[in-house]
Amino acid sequence: MKVLFVCLGNICRSPAAEGVARARLPGVTFDSAGTGDWHVGEPPYGPMQRAAGARGIDLGDLRARQVVAADFERFDLIVAMDADNVAGLERVRPAGNKTPVTRLTDYAPDCGALAVPDPYYTRDFDGALDLIEAGIAGLAQVLAPSGA
Repeated sequence: MKVLFVCLGNICRSPAAEGVARARLPGVTFDSAGTGDWHVGEPPYGPMQRAAGARGIDLGDLRARQVVAADFERFDLIVAMDADNVAGLERVRPAGNKTPVTRLTDYAPDCGALAVPDPYYTRDFDGALDLIEAGIAGLAQVLAPSGA
């Protein structure tokens, strides 16, 4: 199984989701990307790296990249952080492609959120990580229902 996490710039939410997922779900391939190209090649945003690091998640080796149409063929599932990211993904989706695109909060219905707010703007890195961790826990149940 190959899963791609997507946010706007690929420096906060999606790399954090990739880092959490890699730590929690060994045996699954994860990557992250952004719908925009502003930060291509840059590491995750410093405050997000520090907040994730405080939870034992190292994001230091990740670099931002932009979503491309070929991602719809390379990945089995694409998980966006909010509805705007879903819309951006649908603009890139190749005609006829059926790769599922979901929101991370779809996997954490009890969290009460429809999106993972962008901490680059809200400055709530821990709140974003709380939602990301809840979403990854729910995703884990979908990817490995037996808990294996």
